[in-house]
Amino acid sequence: MGSNFMLSYRDHKFILKEWLPLEKILSYQPFSESYSVDDVDMILEQSYKVSREVLAPTNEEGDRQQAHLVNGEVVLPDSFKEAFTFIQENGWGSGNLDLESGAALPEILLTAVNEFMTGASPAFVPYVGATTGSARLIQTFGSEELKNLFLPKMMDGSWSGTMCLTEPNAGSDVGDITSKAFPTDTPGLYKIKGTKCFITGGDQNITENIIHLLLARIEGAAPGTKGISLFVIPKHRVNENGEILGSNDVTTVAVEHKMGLKGSATAMLSFGDNNECYGYLLGNPPDEQGKASGMAQMFQMMNGARFETGLMALSIAAVAYNNAAKYARERVQGRPLTNPKGERLPIIKHADVRRMLLDMKAHIEAVRALIYKTAFYTDIQHHDPDKGERLKAAAAVDVNIPMVKAYASDVVWPLVAEAIQVYGGYGFSEEYPVAQSARDCKILSIWEGTNYIQAMDLIGRKWTMKNGEIFKGWMLELKQTIESFKDNAEFSKEYAVLSEAYNAYRGIQKVAMGFYMQQKFDMLPLFATRVLHATAKLYCGALMMEQALLAAEKIGELGEGHFDYAFYRGKVEAARYYVRNIVPEVMLAARLIAEEDTSVLDVPEESFDY
Repeated sequence: MGSNFMLSYRDHKFILKEWLPLEKILSYQPFSESYSVDDVDMILEQSYKVSREVLAPTNEEGDRQQAHLVNGEVVLPDSFKEAFTFIQENGWGSGNLDLESGAALPEILLTAVNEFMTGASPAFVPYVGATTGSARLIQTFGSEELKNLFLPKMMDGSWSGTMCLTEPNAGSDVGDITSKAFPTDTPGLYKIKGTKCFITGGDQNITENIIHLLLARIEGAAPGTKGISLFVIPKHRVNENGEILGSNDVTTVAVEHKMGLKGSATAMLSFGDNNECYGYLLGNPPDEQGKASGMAQMFQMMNGARFETGLMALSIAAVAYNNAAKYARERVQGRPLTNPKGERLPIIKHADVRRMLLDMKAHIEAVRALIYKTAFYTDIQHHDPDKGERLKAAAAVDVNIPMVKAYASDVVWPLVAEAIQVYGGYGFSEEYPVAQSARDCKILSIWEGTNYIQAMDLIGRKWTMKNGEIFKGWMLELKQTIESFKDNAEFSKEYAVLSEAYNAYRGIQKVAMGFYMQQKFDMLPLFATRVLHATAKLYCGALMMEQALLAAEKIGELGEGHFDYAFYRGKVEAARYYVRNIVPEVMLAARLIAEEDTSVLDVPEESFDY
């Protein structure tokens, strides 16, 4: 239901106007003549209004009238088409890729816009996100001919886009795909044959064409991921003017029946059943060794999708939390423990409800800090005139992405469960909003590479990039953040916890290196998820304390009587809670990893039958 959308954007104003130096981003060439920090309130208010009035009404309809297959075509609620057209025509979607338009938002502001839109209708936003991601791939790697052919209509919303990786026999093992590409007499044009599944937005009736970015192996290319190429495949063939000519032999075989995100079509597609599917190679054909560039190209879109997945987790958690907090203020139940005969109270007065609410608030603000700091680095990576600054920011983005995706999407499930618990029995009822939030959020830990894959990426790649220098620099910056409030008496306990956690994390790295040196290779994947969570908790704790320092300073300036006192006090207490209650789990992880418990590896497989 549209009224589900409940999200305060006061924290966003704090992040953009007080915590992160947004003026640095807005000084860059694409934005310097278009925006200033004074525009933040207007952008937030306008995008929030669009989310509430245009997108939120699609949420209940998409859940009730889920994507379904009719005569070989996926049908969506009418409101999805109207919303998609509005978003694209007004520059909130793929059109933001046009940095020369003068209207494009930097990533950090677009992140706020997308958080609102996703919170309003989680099942709708992937149509926009997949279109933007696939258009960006063409923009980055395509020839001028391909750019001119596909980008105008993808940017104005006439056409949508998808990412086609997964196959029935090859999920995370992308190198095992069997989709084939066969050269034609026209350079760069290939016949495509294969099947792809779990394709978000793989078919729908809201745009006149769908542009699929598909991984396939050209005949004779190397095996595994190194021989995979990337192709642009329109659902309908088009001429050089972008006019639709007819079918391109792309068939929708089925649509998944999912527990959540029901309005988001997840399709199985068959390419070339009649040997008449044509695709355009993105970039160069495989070299003499059969090595292709498809996976490297696709990683751009995959990393963007991983960021968006983390943002979706944040959005769903934030909306569930805000609904639960409102309910807790209104629901009257029980009496004070200290006065059993006293007046009945709103449940927000009860200690355990307050614990659940602060746990949700603290986690949400921690994850939001992680995501927006990463968006800030992304803008520097793309636009800073100093190459050294760009490289440093790119390194931070590389390290952060697996945490953005995996930590956010791991914690959203228990956070929404807490929201349900606040509601009590009503939370388990579909008449109340948080039941849908639970159904919608669970896929996020599986999307775009399961969270185990993200954990292995962190310890297997990000720890070791450039002989460990990248992560060493990341850790140094983290240490400097922690040391920045060493002498602040108000937060001495928090400093002690973070310092201990930092040292414990270094201990985790030392133990992990010992596993590698002793060739105990099974131990690394066994503890990978714990390591990723420990990394994120330590990092988020430091970011939360950065915010708490600013908030405490503001409290000193404003005093308790100011209307903004509750916001800043909430920032301080949320940071205290996170550092004192969540960050110590880093120390627990360090102890458990050091103990080298192998029960998971030792238990016989047959034991799982009982």
